Amino acid sequence: MPIKTQTQFENLYRALLLPRVIEEKMLRLIRQGRLSKWFSGYGQEAIAVGAAFALEKEDYILPMHRNLGVWTSRGLPLERLFCQLMGKEGGFTKGRDRTFHFGLMESNIVGMISQLAAMLPVADGLGLAAQLENKSRVALTFVGEGATREGDFHEALNLASVWKLPVLFVVENNGYGLSTPTSAAIPVENIADSGLGYGMRSEIVDGNDIMAVIEAVSAARKRAIKGEGPTLLEMKTFRMRGHEEASGTKYVPPELMEQWAKLDPVARFEAVASKKITAQKMAEVKIELAAEVHKVAEWALIQPEASSSTERELMDVFATRASSNGHARKPDILNPADSSETVEMRFIDALSDALRTGMQEDAKTIMLGQDIAEYGGVFKVTQNFVEDFGAQRVRNTPIIESGAIGAAMGLALAGHRPIVEIQYFDFISCGFNQIVNNLATTHYRWGASLNVTIRAPFGGGIGAGPFHSQSMEAWFCHTPGLKVVIPSSPHDAKGLLLSSLDDPNPVLFLEHKKLYRSMKGMVPIESYRIPLGVANVVRQGTDLSIITYGIGVSWALEEAAYWESKGLNIEIVDLRTLIPWDKATVIESVKKTNRVIILHEAPKTAGFGAEISAQISESVFEYLEAPPIRLGGLDMPIPFSKQIETDVYSAQSRLRAGIETLMAY
Repeated sequence: MPIKTQTQFENLYRALLLPRVIEEKMLRLIRQGRLSKWFSGYGQEAIAVGAAFALEKEDYILPMHRNLGVWTSRGLPLERLFCQLMGKEGGFTKGRDRTFHFGLMESNIVGMISQLAAMLPVADGLGLAAQLENKSRVALTFVGEGATREGDFHEALNLASVWKLPVLFVVENNGYGLSTPTSAAIPVENIADSGLGYGMRSEIVDGNDIMAVIEAVSAARKRAIKGEGPTLLEMKTFRMRGHEEASGTKYVPPELMEQWAKLDPVARFEAVASKKITAQKMAEVKIELAAEVHKVAEWALIQPEASSSTERELMDVFATRASSNGHARKPDILNPADSSETVEMRFIDALSDALRTGMQEDAKTIMLGQDIAEYGGVFKVTQNFVEDFGAQRVRNTPIIESGAIGAAMGLALAGHRPIVEIQYFDFISCGFNQIVNNLATTHYRWGASLNVTIRAPFGGGIGAGPFHSQSMEAWFCHTPGLKVVIPSSPHDAKGLLLSSLDDPNPVLFLEHKKLYRSMKGMVPIESYRIPLGVANVVRQGTDLSIITYGIGVSWALEEAAYWESKGLNIEIVDLRTLIPWDKATVIESVKKTNRVIILHEAPKTAGFGAEISAQISESVFEYLEAPPIRLGGLDMPIPFSKQIETDVYSAQSRLRAGIETLMAY
């Protein structure tokens, strides 16, 4: 947007000056000991304000620590903003996260996390949403020069270029990553050169010249909405304060500070604007803003500290359907006996049927993953989906687990219902940060619901070796805000997957590879849901309980049939969902049988069985006639040899002996 008239110059001056005035107030408060921490963007204001000015209000912005000007330019009420910055009651995160670690979707601002480059793939998802909806909007995401060395930077640039997404990547190159000079961390002078490797237009911009910033962002936006793809803008600037105020700037040569002080963005704009705005008017604006900021800051300082209760905090870890993005909802559960028709399906076919149903029920359901389109996925779960639903909704991604999961988050924030297929669960570690630090925390921190389902084939039994056989579900069960679902039958696979697609929270849906084509069962043809967090007693018994999930249910049923001929009646509880897990059903089963084995394929040490065992011991110790027994895999990588896996590693090989030990106690 060109800045020509006196009114435009005055508005821009006010917008540029406001974050500077807030900075100055905050620095005074720190020196007075009235504020404990502050991440300063002093000297970098032109980038945030200029970018915000160049965008339209419907465009998404993903700011970082030093982009106060984004928030003020988007017109956030200063009272709430100061309460947020000072950790007071009335802030945007209810005291759950600090400073700028939050978003505000009504202002199209998406909040950051401390793993800085993680937000770049999220911008891809927001850009993809705009592209799918055929809307003239872009996503602009900020990143510091230091974080451009992280993998998410490269995954995000690659994906944006491949799909020609309307995304603007703004690198604020302020010369230092905390105390490390850029020259010691990056082997090239210009980060803009990175764009060439991804076929992306890139430019170097004087980040201390707000007019240059506006011009560059405006031009990049115009290209993006024309379908010409993303742009990488490297904004050259300098941080005049410490990484955070307490760290200081002693590591910066004095002559460098002097050099950049002469390029102060506020002073430079005042010189340009003096042709349109009188010195008296500028002075009046400064006085007015200083008085306003002082008043609001002093008011915020006397507000009560943010506080809460156990009930309130736990209630907000997960979103409810009422707080989700308005996707169509179906009945929670349908008893198979009430179904008009059932058909025998393999486990894999039940999953495909659920996915197909989900795609048909909600046109905003989007599938992302490696080789899931024409190839149909490595296990063929999505075979023929691209022919039926189109390449816009069934999308092959590059090999970018983190990038794909981050993009799914962006899609969800924009109101879509993404499903990400991880080719093998073993590869999910490459996207670990996006899941545990980004997806799982967002609703608790700032209230945005994320309807993201991550599907992953897991488990052994097929001779696939150490990197295609692992069961690492316990990693994710330690992650508040993430649901973990593991079906054991075709019936449950369809019902649980449809519930997962509906859920307004991130759901990790694990599918056992050995069950794909070996397990068959009757499945209702029509759409139905099995609620998450409800276990299933798959076999009634009186003498001992086996608590298990996934393929462990098949092991337990096979073993129960053997022991039935010997007069031992075993009850089997299939958890179906690990987070949240059905403690009540487990406790009732143990109270009835008084003996319990907890069985899973994953390694025993720190496996999810330890949590179940602890809960049983804490809750119904007096009912136990013997100590709980945990059976899991040996604490070793899963071997390639089927014989070693089956006879040495697998908990199945120790199940019978475990029952004998338990009953002999």
